[in-house]
Amino acid sequence: MARSYSPNFNLPKRAKNKIKFIIIHYTGMKKESAAIKRLQDPKSKVSSHYLIKKNGEIINLVPDLYEAWHAGVSSWKHFKSLNKNSIGIEITNPGHQHGYKRFSKKQIFSLQKLLNILIIKYKIKKEYILGHSDISPGRKKDPGEKFPWKVLEKNKLSLWHNLNQKKIKKFRKIKLITKIDENLFLKNLYKIGYNDIERFKSHKNIKHLTLAFQRRFRQSLVNGRIDKECLLISKNLLNQ
Repeated sequence: MARSYSPNFNLPKRAKNKIKFIIIHYTGMKKESAAIKRLQDPKSKVSSHYLIKKNGEIINLVPDLYEAWHAGVSSWKHFKSLNKNSIGIEITNPGHQHGYKRFSKKQIFSLQKLLNILIIKYKIKKEYILGHSDISPGRKKDPGEKFPWKVLEKNKLSLWHNLNQKKIKKFRKIKLITKIDENLFLKNLYKIGYNDIERFKSHKNIKHLTLAFQRRFRQSLVNGRIDKECLLISKNLLNQ
């Protein structure tokens, strides 16, 4: 692991037991070199603890026990402003604005090695390994629908449903019949961890929340519409 430190972090050091989450991002820039430069630029006011390059190399930018500036306005369960309680991992990828790509096998292999180390070191639950879009719906899309959450789940490194995807696909695009079902879906999301439900009462914001859920748990169709397949997945996640 290479070290190339960023000055963008808060003092003082935090206690080891304050670290509860790992947040995964993509860089969202055309050039990897420009992304690294930005994460180290004091004027940018952004950073992360780690960056995984296209070739799989891991760079440590901020020591774990300092608060890096990666999550911004964010929430999950009863936690707010997740910079305080998380480790941020950036992965080189141009993102949705610059020709979003699949993550390389080398990147995911390195990510899994890093996650295994961090999970043991800080006793992090797999349910608390999240994407930026999970903690900031409507504001962020990363790491996006091409990120292999299901692969991580097979190695006990993330949460994923255990439904047969071919069987549940028949419920796709079937509209929920009643408002009760829609409210049940939103309540399920609240129980999973998407906690700012009150803010998502309007139609526009419910769509943002649904998009975040789909990017994470129904990646083959991300359309912002709540259907029966989404409801079934949300129920299953709570029954694991």
